[in-house]
Amino acid sequence: MTTLLKEQQPPEQPLSAQKRVEETVREIIDAVRERGDDAVREYSAKLDHWEPDSFLLSTEEIERCVAELPQQVIDDIRFCQDQVRNFARAQRGTITDLEVETLPGVRLGQKSIPINNAGAYVPGGRYPMVASAHMSVITARVAGVSRVVASTPPMNGAAPAATVAAMHMAGADEIYLMGGVQAVAALALGTETIGKIDFIVGPGNMYVAEAKRQLFGEVGIDLLAGPTEILVVADETADPEIVAADLLGQAEHGPTSPAVLITTSSDLAAKVQSEIDRQLQDLPTADVASVAWRDFGEIVLVDSIDEAVKVADQYSYEHVEIQTAEPRYFLENMTNYGALFLGEGTTVAYGDKTIGTNHILPTAGAAHYTGGLWVGKFLKTVTYQECDPQASVKIGEVCARQCRIENFEGHARSCDVRVRKYAG
Repeated sequence: MTTLLKEQQPPEQPLSAQKRVEETVREIIDAVRERGDDAVREYSAKLDHWEPDSFLLSTEEIERCVAELPQQVIDDIRFCQDQVRNFARAQRGTITDLEVETLPGVRLGQKSIPINNAGAYVPGGRYPMVASAHMSVITARVAGVSRVVASTPPMNGAAPAATVAAMHMAGADEIYLMGGVQAVAALALGTETIGKIDFIVGPGNMYVAEAKRQLFGEVGIDLLAGPTEILVVADETADPEIVAADLLGQAEHGPTSPAVLITTSSDLAAKVQSEIDRQLQDLPTADVASVAWRDFGEIVLVDSIDEAVKVADQYSYEHVEIQTAEPRYFLENMTNYGALFLGEGTTVAYGDKTIGTNHILPTAGAAHYTGGLWVGKFLKTVTYQECDPQASVKIGEVCARQCRIENFEGHARSCDVRVRKYAG
């Protein structure tokens, strides 16, 4: 039996609010489509108070950003990027081309071809997402993308040094200092000074997500990311202080970030709630985290570990932490999640910043049908076929009959001419 000890109570969002987001995004995209650089500059000045001669950072500007960072920051960025690169390379090694002879003289094959141009959007604002540079640029590079472009918003009228350094160290070919919808539109559509990309990845706010949704088709996208989510599954062996810290660690992302605890222990549930109240007293981001926990926090009591698996799969959350006596039971039995964090020794923050797995993950139930960003997203899996004359006769005779069942006479005749030629 499932019992809700604390239920999510999100405030009502009028449909007009989402409609305004859609209309605003459409207006900016249309302007960039029609006026290119002028529109990008106009919206950058209006929204980011940033109107440079060129949005493309020069080599000298990038070097200045790197130079102003302490060596410890550079070393830590390099460490994190090494972890992401190592895991991405291991992923790439699992993707192989193939060619098989399915019938005598019939050769079918598959190749994985990297996308030619990819763009990485790295968010800024209250939380400049330095790690998103690792996750997007490095993954594209390991996949073999020829041209990787990165863009991030200015901060207080200047380049965010750590983010720019991370994009540069990750291997971005071009780095643009522009943010929001105008940046996504400029990359997706191209302007007089910005070459069009074929695929765009990276998280962002509701406006960036909506821009990716509207532009999908003209450009490929990784996924549509909503507010970040955390689900912790815990039993009586879990440490309530750690569980509470992990829930709040994701709740601080934004006031609409869901944080859920599923537990088999009513005692743990009570202690976690007390810990959350205590930790919020001195958490610097409590103004955000407390609202997220109040409106989108949830505590679910279940009767068994098996029930916890079922309920966790129903939530299908982006980040799922398992803090139970046997965490690998969930690895073997869960099917719907973006990333799984097994045991007390790891946390969402590790995956978000340092450990090597990718932090661009499905939200809002998308884990029911997709995983997150990985090397394979930057590869196009294509097929090819080849027949010798004898095989073409065999395939052609069957195919012509199939075409005529469907009333495709032109198709059938394209088979017939081969059969006549090769059969003599």
